[in-house]
Amino acid sequence: MKKGYIIRDITSGDYYADPTNCGTSAIASLFPGFKHQDIRTSGAVIRLRHGGSGPPLLLLHGNPENHVSWHKVARRLSENYHVVIPDLRGYGDSSLPEPGDNHINYSFREMALDMIEVMATLGYEEFYVAGHDRGGRTVHRMCIDHPERILKVCLMDVLPNHFVWNNTSKDWVIRTWHWGFMAQPAPLPERMISAVSAEFFLTSRMVIRGGTGLGFLTEDALNEYIRCYTLKTITGSCNDYRATATCDLEMDTADKDKKVTQPLLLVWGARGQSEERSEAFVNVWRDYADNIVETDPLQCGHYIQEEVPDQIYDHFTKFFRVD
Repeated sequence: MKKGYIIRDITSGDYYADPTNCGTSAIASLFPGFKHQDIRTSGAVIRLRHGGSGPPLLLLHGNPENHVSWHKVARRLSENYHVVIPDLRGYGDSSLPEPGDNHINYSFREMALDMIEVMATLGYEEFYVAGHDRGGRTVHRMCIDHPERILKVCLMDVLPNHFVWNNTSKDWVIRTWHWGFMAQPAPLPERMISAVSAEFFLTSRMVIRGGTGLGFLTEDALNEYIRCYTLKTITGSCNDYRATATCDLEMDTADKDKKVTQPLLLVWGARGQSEERSEAFVNVWRDYADNIVETDPLQCGHYIQEEVPDQIYDHFTKFFRVD
């Protein structure tokens, strides 16, 4: 398996002082003992933090966030795991590749390969992994393309892309309006999103699916999401949604009968999904996974690891154990 390589260790005060990079003391304090690095993969430069000791645990964020979404659980998990928390390509401070034909460079296949190469660079051929939202879709593809690399997997508040596009409803379209909007050809969504402040767009989006208002957002985390929500990240996230509706759907349709075989933990926010989808969550995944070992409909919205971090910590430490 091809490895990436480390471009720089981001630990110096001079680098942290650069306001264009994710290294402020306020954010660093959320991840004590974590190292800050850039790793070049075959298709992108991935910004990440990692820290702790024990079995490797890769945690992938969703949209419109970045690796900071794990700040309420990462430190505690690092007491028992080597925790790796990257920014997906196009998000946070990771690079913005050209989209390629049919947006292929923002497919979950390419995002999954980034993470396989990141983990190989850090010395891991096998690892535990959890993914939320877009990170969950990346993990789903990783389980299909690289099943030998994944020991156990947790998918968080995400349904299979193939199912979503083939089972749309009025309620889903209203709740997840951004799927169709952000998939429109460039530069329409980029210009419309950029026309309002990052704070307005982010909080307006997040309050719709947050089941507990916005009280879960700490000031430091929100400021970091705002800092990173530049035209670069807006473009990257729109490319992500364009790929989801095109090349990802084509790949998922071709692979619809390939199931996740790894031990699978499913958690979802009962208030973040539509009522019909929350009730059907496990049954839907049974068509796409053979080894669902645990499920939990949490009483929260979509942003699970920030809304109910204690429950996520408990789930992870019980599920991601060496058998």
